[in-house]
Amino acid sequence: MEFTELITTPKLDGVILHSPFHEPMDGTLCITGHHLILSSRKEDAQELWLLHHNIDSVEKIQNSGNSLQKGGSIILKCKDFRILRLDIAQHNEFHNIYISLQRLTNLDKPELLYPFFYRPMYNILEDGHTLFKPETEFTKLIASDEWRISNVNKNYSICSSYSATVIVPKCISDDAIVAAAGFREGGRFPLLSYRHENGATLLRTSQPLLNNHNRRCKADEKILNAVLGPYKKGYIIDTRSASYINSCKGKGGGTEPEGHYAQWKKVFRPLDRISKCDGSLLDNLFKLIEACNDVNSSSDKWLARLEASSWLTHIQNCLNAACLVAQCLDKDGASVVVHGANGLDTTLIVTSVAQMILSPDCRTIRGLQALIEREWLQTGHPFQTRHSKCCYSDSKFSGQQPTFLLFLDCVYQLHYQFPCSFEFKTDMLIVLFNTLTSVNSRVSLEVNKKTTSLWSYLNRPDVLTSLLNPLYEPNRLPIWPSVAPVSLVLWNELYLRWNIDQFQAKMALIKTQKNLQHVKDIRSKASKMRKQLLDSLEEIQSVDKRKNHIST
Repeated sequence: MEFTELITTPKLDGVILHSPFHEPMDGTLCITGHHLILSSRKEDAQELWLLHHNIDSVEKIQNSGNSLQKGGSIILKCKDFRILRLDIAQHNEFHNIYISLQRLTNLDKPELLYPFFYRPMYNILEDGHTLFKPETEFTKLIASDEWRISNVNKNYSICSSYSATVIVPKCISDDAIVAAAGFREGGRFPLLSYRHENGATLLRTSQPLLNNHNRRCKADEKILNAVLGPYKKGYIIDTRSASYINSCKGKGGGTEPEGHYAQWKKVFRPLDRISKCDGSLLDNLFKLIEACNDVNSSSDKWLARLEASSWLTHIQNCLNAACLVAQCLDKDGASVVVHGANGLDTTLIVTSVAQMILSPDCRTIRGLQALIEREWLQTGHPFQTRHSKCCYSDSKFSGQQPTFLLFLDCVYQLHYQFPCSFEFKTDMLIVLFNTLTSVNSRVSLEVNKKTTSLWSYLNRPDVLTSLLNPLYEPNRLPIWPSVAPVSLVLWNELYLRWNIDQFQAKMALIKTQKNLQHVKDIRSKASKMRKQLLDSLEEIQSVDKRKNHIST
């Protein structure tokens, strides 16, 4: 299929753009296979470049009067929560532009998306696709006598959502892994996520398939007990409520039978609305953004609508579960297994945030990239399904929800409470949200060969420097956030950025950065002067010694 078949009007003059914080602009609209471009062709004037993939909803408002002569307005609601309006005077062109955008924003083939056509205009210093392989990320563990590399999943026949290379206990055979995969939903057998400095391990998996009775899998039990060692206890954190677990049992799922997992204590931290992936989380996000867009509401109405969205409640519940996991690992020195139903949503949020709390490496730019690669990309989070549409779209279907956004918001809450413990600014989290594109069939579409990794772009020195946090002071200790409702805040820079101008906040950060650089320069000069003083003192002492030697 050619993109020209989808575009009925590729270029149109006299289109008026209405966008946040800018005066209306009269310019020329161009529609390409992947971008909507609007330019006035004047120096220093605003220019719009918008990916069709980032448009969540296209709406039209017909002008009143004779419809054969008058056009109307096209409302573009974007996945970054921005709302744009295009005023088009001619009726036929108004209709053609609307139809073209409807087609281009609803492409059903991932290979037609922009990443497969993007060609970088810069030298790629690092191939992000191969930057964080499991065998390199877990080098120290593999060198020990406890863990090994397994290629049992090299053809993705054991678990289609796991990577081809997995790290497993050395005492576990590939046959045992195959048996355990058959016991877990989606084949997601217990897999290493993180090893704490005290030796406690964090594993993620999916629910056991009990088939309406207490079915047993000795291979699965062996994997979990191998991680524990003899006479030790661990925790299984299930992110579902008892009622949801019972519902899963009716479909062949369930939770680990206590009699077969005697060394493991089960703890429940219900995150059902996220686990079920029934669209309620997306509805909650829509309520939040709808409240943010109503800039004229009273304080009472705003607070009521914020509470009604339940968004911060989801954040609180996720942080609560992650803190529990982190405490079990760090305070109790106990290994932890986390799962919900399919292991693709709440499991990944909880394991990822727990690592942000415990590991200082995850709070660096490189460490955050490795975490996302390890916990989200290599473990098969269905980005293409979950994030194909956002909260504005009317064409919602099963499986859509902003799971990764929820994770980013949890990281933002940690950053807000511990602003000096992160190497990156929150701008990096916004970049990750803005560039949220992934496909489910990564192998068959040859994603590694045909696309450029986001990490390759972010790790360029000029881009990397712009994301550095000027307040950063390396902190090797865990950071324990407060999860009290009063401690959680709305992420203004993301949810309100198109309604409240963030210019003053950005200027304050730039001023802070300059002041900190000034302090560093003064310290550097003071250090040099101190060295010069010490050198002078040593020289004076040397001269005095020579004089005393001559006089004697």
